[in-house]
Amino acid sequence: MDIKRIFTNNQKWVDGKLKRDTNYFNNLSKGQNPDILYIGCSDSRVTAEELMGVAPGEAFIHRNIANMVPNTDLSAMSVIDYAVLHLKVNHVVVCGHYYCGGVKAAMESKDLGILNPWLRNIRDVYRTHRIELSKIKDENLRYNRLVELNVQEQCINVIKTAEVQRAFRDRGLTVHGWVFDIHSGKLIDLKIDFSKIMKNVMEIYHLE
Repeated sequence: MDIKRIFTNNQKWVDGKLKRDTNYFNNLSKGQNPDILYIGCSDSRVTAEELMGVAPGEAFIHRNIANMVPNTDLSAMSVIDYAVLHLKVNHVVVCGHYYCGGVKAAMESKDLGILNPWLRNIRDVYRTHRIELSKIKDENLRYNRLVELNVQEQCINVIKTAEVQRAFRDRGLTVHGWVFDIHSGKLIDLKIDFSKIMKNVMEIYHLE
């Protein structure tokens, strides 16, 4: 890729926005009021705003390898804190995608250096759901199911945070688990029943 082309593309984008609305950037600079916190994968094929069809200012975005929400990750925890407490988002979305390289790497017995502790979080998801996954003989289907289960577990990690629990009680904040199907381009709502999943563990993770 010619890096200089990016600046040419940027100028075309600016010109297009100003052609439609001369005050576009003046209004954009006044602040943000997103309704959604989107936690997704860093994969270059998965562009959050584009696949959701949202404009700048409508979604607060956090991306990392395999859309993870580890409680030890200061970046993810800070994003959740800021989005929920300060931006007052009403929806938190964790969105994975089929054929995720991070999830695939976690399924393989390879030493990947600095990636090992990060991928261990996904391997923990596999261990938690090993009985279900071991029954899936087709490797691709097992791979995609792990993608879905990883989304589910990261949503639960979101729910474990004090900020989200407080916002749920105070204003009905909702957590969603989605998967992006690269083959079709469609977003899939996994319709995860969090009340059922958390019923037996909220006694442990409940925070006042």
